[in-house]
Amino acid sequence: MSLTNVLNNKKCFKLVCGAGNEDSSEVEKLVAVYAKAGANYFDLSAREDVVIAAKKGIERIIPKEHWNEYYLNVSVGISGDPHVRKAHINNDKCLSCNNCFSTCPQSAIMSLLNSDYVVLQHKCIGCGLCEKACKVNAINFTTENKSLDEVLPSLINLGIDSIELHAVTDDENEAFNKWVTINKNFNGILSLCLDRSHLGDVQLINRINRFISIREKFTTIIQCDGAPMSGVDDNCNTTLQAIATADIVQKANLPVWILLSGGTNSKTTELAKMFRVHANGVAIGSYARKIVKPYIEKDDFFEDEESFNAAYIIAKNLMEKSLKCL
Repeated sequence: MSLTNVLNNKKCFKLVCGAGNEDSSEVEKLVAVYAKAGANYFDLSAREDVVIAAKKGIERIIPKEHWNEYYLNVSVGISGDPHVRKAHINNDKCLSCNNCFSTCPQSAIMSLLNSDYVVLQHKCIGCGLCEKACKVNAINFTTENKSLDEVLPSLINLGIDSIELHAVTDDENEAFNKWVTINKNFNGILSLCLDRSHLGDVQLINRINRFISIREKFTTIIQCDGAPMSGVDDNCNTTLQAIATADIVQKANLPVWILLSGGTNSKTTELAKMFRVHANGVAIGSYARKIVKPYIEKDDFFEDEESFNAAYIIAKNLMEKSLKCL
């Protein structure tokens, strides 16, 4: 079954490993567990080592004749988008209060022997929780600007199935120019990730219409973000905006696929069904990673059958509950 068929049949469960998650070891574990649980779509940082790690995760678990039933997406972004930024700590301001360390969901902050704190860049996903926890404004963010013309060819050669542009921005032209570059480099399915933090309802639909005007019908996924990376507490509130954004796109009756994302968790598709929002799939990140984290942090995770199976059962329950309501 192709990715197109998976979307048409509303059987798409996308595990978001994190656009900023460059921890290839973690990605391999996450993909292996969720692939075994039945997830069929994986969102990855746009790095060769991360894509290779995801492929290894699939190949560890899935028989070779079924590898082509699992799909890989790489995410790219623009300056300021929370999905592709990295946190930095100014230790001249830092009080060593430990708030950021205890708040980080990715264990990306490390305390040094001299009591300074440092962000492990390959683990940071730019969620901003550390910034909110800091009382002295000692944390800021940077975005690494990479040329898509340089980055994409090697990733495409690895056999990725889609590319996603995170376009949470006021700068319409910067976003559209990157979209054009991606179109020029890749002729497969594209995904456009948008939320309403910078756009009103009319602006949202206008942006989508502009972007899909240069593409064939039903070759674009609109990933309807609510509050990115906020679904970790598994309540309905964090997923409300994702449902609302999807509802706006659905009512516009556009030739696109709709994916629920941003603040998503085990409540998302149930809530969508309640409000008659008919998405083609769901993308879950922070919550999906959190519930298996105690197991995949183990160095011997793949050798420890008990830990792997425990993580698998947790992942399978989330996936089955989510797909049941689509």
